[in-house]
Amino acid sequence: MLESELVNIAAHLPEMAKRQPDTRAIIFPKQNRSLSFSELNTLSDRIARGLIANGICRGVRTVLMVTPSPEFFALTFALFKVGAVPVLIDPGLGIKNLKQCFSEAQPHAFIGIPKAHLARLIFGWGKETIRTCITVGSRLFWEGTTLKRIIDEHTDASPFVPAPTSSEDVAAILFTSGSTGVPKGAVYSHGNFAAQVQALKQVYGIEPGEIDLPTFPLFALFAPALGMTAVIPEMDFTRPGSVDPRKIIGAIQKYGVTTMFGSPALINRVGRYGVKHQVKLPTLRRAISAGAPVSAAVLERFTSLLNPGVQVFTPYGATEALPVCSIGSTEILETTRKITDAGGGVCVGRPVEGIRLEIIQISDDPICCWHESLRVPTGKIGEIVVQGEQVTKGYYNRPESDHLSKIADPETGSFFHRMGDLGGRDEEGRIWFCGRKSHRVETESGPFYTIPCEAVFNTHPAVFRTALVGVGAPGEVKPVLCVELEKDVKADPEQVRVELLALAQDHIHTKSIDTILFHPAFPVDIRHNAKIFREKLSVWAAARLK
Repeated sequence: MLESELVNIAAHLPEMAKRQPDTRAIIFPKQNRSLSFSELNTLSDRIARGLIANGICRGVRTVLMVTPSPEFFALTFALFKVGAVPVLIDPGLGIKNLKQCFSEAQPHAFIGIPKAHLARLIFGWGKETIRTCITVGSRLFWEGTTLKRIIDEHTDASPFVPAPTSSEDVAAILFTSGSTGVPKGAVYSHGNFAAQVQALKQVYGIEPGEIDLPTFPLFALFAPALGMTAVIPEMDFTRPGSVDPRKIIGAIQKYGVTTMFGSPALINRVGRYGVKHQVKLPTLRRAISAGAPVSAAVLERFTSLLNPGVQVFTPYGATEALPVCSIGSTEILETTRKITDAGGGVCVGRPVEGIRLEIIQISDDPICCWHESLRVPTGKIGEIVVQGEQVTKGYYNRPESDHLSKIADPETGSFFHRMGDLGGRDEEGRIWFCGRKSHRVETESGPFYTIPCEAVFNTHPAVFRTALVGVGAPGEVKPVLCVELEKDVKADPEQVRVELLALAQDHIHTKSIDTILFHPAFPVDIRHNAKIFREKLSVWAAARLK
């Protein structure tokens, strides 16, 4: 292997430890603790030696279930340094899904807090394959050692040499949120991570020395690679939609945060509080929100807290490919909002540099090989497929999912990933998102696309959000609009129904939607609290209409 081919995503940390050793790498306001780049690097080096001594080395799949803490970050970098493969699974996916994730990942090692170890034993997660256990905290009756003991036993202060991994070597397995089916383990290479870091730096102009507030723990791992200090906020990371906005705002103001990432649900909650209490966040240079479409109203509220010209960016992508596109709040509020409100879809911007994006004919069948005839004309809705260095090659132990989601490209020797999303490209090269392919409602009169239809009804001031679902047997499917009203707006549901039906008549693509059901609180994904579980709403709607 040539030296130029060596890539290890953890290599950014020792580099930052050399450049700015005393700069704080991570800050934990809740614990009143911080670690400098030098301290984080040294701690992860000691842990790396301990991992190897305990059999966790190159290629060993290791489930990591540790709450955001200094230990979580040091462990993650240590795993990358030794060339192990961290397996990251959201604990909130549910017992059934978690057991399935463990079964597919076939982990050899498990590192977790005591509560995670108890759950592992009670539910039998990974009992067939896990051979090494490390507890972060007090170990009770289960096997293995503790992280404290590993750190205490490995005091060598000399630099640890990261494993000589290549860009093609597996770096991690990241499970999807399962918002449109069962969670799947996307296989990340070190090259994928490196491409993501480069894309984020280039698209958003992030500079070393900035202060980051990542409200999604995994994104905090990018901070050292980008030369940023990460402030880990006080919050329940599985419930971003219920965050205490005062703690987010307080952290931004206390530490002079320049960049923040938040799900649409979190941005919405903080924005509402900020507007109500006339909060200003002058240190922020940018905010980034992803995980689901962000409404113009939410963007408008949050940008009012920022300095003039500072934007909220909404990158488009998925666990399997991120970022794919990006757009700023200025273009949305000044230009694309009107088209969205009229049912034209949500503009997600233009593809980032290095991403090739195509719109192809809608199909639920596998597509083995790319050919030009798959492409649809500009302006027509189709399925979004992407190719690029930050696009993962496949899922772990899911050949059927790979067959459905990948298209070989003989011309480039690469492949396209099928995003599972519908959208179109306009004459200016912008991409318009129109919803998940699996969520389209196929009726006798033709398909209904969720985002263009819902946007029409979302303009009503009493409506928080809507979800279009299909009810009925194949060939007899009826479009049904589920509506969640704003909590702080007093409105008569029957009057709102009349007004929504009138709105439907104003647009050709919503004229035949005549069934409206009010739901108290939509079921949403655990990761961002923003992706709507339309499959669950469809079952609920069918029961209501019997």
